[in-house]
Amino acid sequence: MQLPQGLKTPVYLMDERLIENNLKILKSVSDRTGCKILLAQKAFSMFSLYPLIGRYLDGTAASGLYEARLGHEEMGKENHVFSTAFLEEDFDKILEICDHIIFNSISQWEKYKGKALKTGKKFGIRINPQFSTQSHGIYDPCSKGSRLGVTAEHFHELPTGISGLHFHTLCEQNSDDLASTLHAVEEKFGKFLYDLEWVNFGGGHHITRDDYDIELLVKSINRFKEKYGVQVYLEPGEAVALNAGFLISTVLDIVENDMHIAVLDTSAACHMPDVLEMPYRPRVIGAYDPNEKPYTYRMGGPTCLAGDIIGDYSFEEELKTGDKVVFCDMAIYTMVKNNTFNGMKLPSIGVIDLEGRYKLIKEFGYEDFKERLS
Repeated sequence: MQLPQGLKTPVYLMDERLIENNLKILKSVSDRTGCKILLAQKAFSMFSLYPLIGRYLDGTAASGLYEARLGHEEMGKENHVFSTAFLEEDFDKILEICDHIIFNSISQWEKYKGKALKTGKKFGIRINPQFSTQSHGIYDPCSKGSRLGVTAEHFHELPTGISGLHFHTLCEQNSDDLASTLHAVEEKFGKFLYDLEWVNFGGGHHITRDDYDIELLVKSINRFKEKYGVQVYLEPGEAVALNAGFLISTVLDIVENDMHIAVLDTSAACHMPDVLEMPYRPRVIGAYDPNEKPYTYRMGGPTCLAGDIIGDYSFEEELKTGDKVVFCDMAIYTMVKNNTFNGMKLPSIGVIDLEGRYKLIKEFGYEDFKERLS
């Protein structure tokens, strides 16, 4: 990867060309099925790219008022919101700026339906098909005791004023898991589907991944639409910016303790928290599995957290202080989750535009750390 000259690290570097490639794939799905695709901002909310994203997608999906405001102000297309429980002080504004409002429970709908029904907006209920298709418990809304969505046991009738249902059960998964989930939804909630205007299949669809079965996705959407006569929505987040962003860091020091340890100006805890939370080991350009090449290093951040470790990697040549390390697939669930623990500076944000030119979008400093506190 050719890095821009004089690049200061750490920096998140987005490639608009790669993002547009993803968007074209998503648009092809909507063109072939008539489904509407929304950007799930919880995964990627770099709003300077919303004009580009808005050329291909139908709008945004939010998890609360702030994301809903961002989608309303910066993309200005369809604006959907789901919250596990809406705050009373936020709800009037949500009614004003959102097109579709999705409730997590019948009791939440009963609480707000009086003022909601006066607006003419569209309202939905999140359902839980209790059909797990993944092994990541922290990301499984269908796990035992989940607070997310109404189960069939408690869904006795379609509430008056509800025009759609929403389910979100996937995480970085292929369309075979969606197809299986749809059958579970139909088995448990099928008698309600004929009376709906729309159904939202949620997110977690890795549509832009190389091995994703797009033909099965298209077939599944078209079958569902034809059977029930509903508008289908998808709200992927990761698929929009999958493999389109990088986190560039610099080696600050090499220390020895039973192995070579490279201390970077990038922190797993602060700048890529999913590395610790998921957990996973991000790909590094030019690096291999530990001990596969002559020089193996443990990559760690500069914080005082002993576990601020990104992973072990091997290289053809020795690393030196000042070398750049490029972490891949860092657009999603990185910027939206980063933090200033230990007084760490947030990475800058830059883009390679559609013409291949580098542009610095934003830098952060001491005030960004200070003003979060009091």
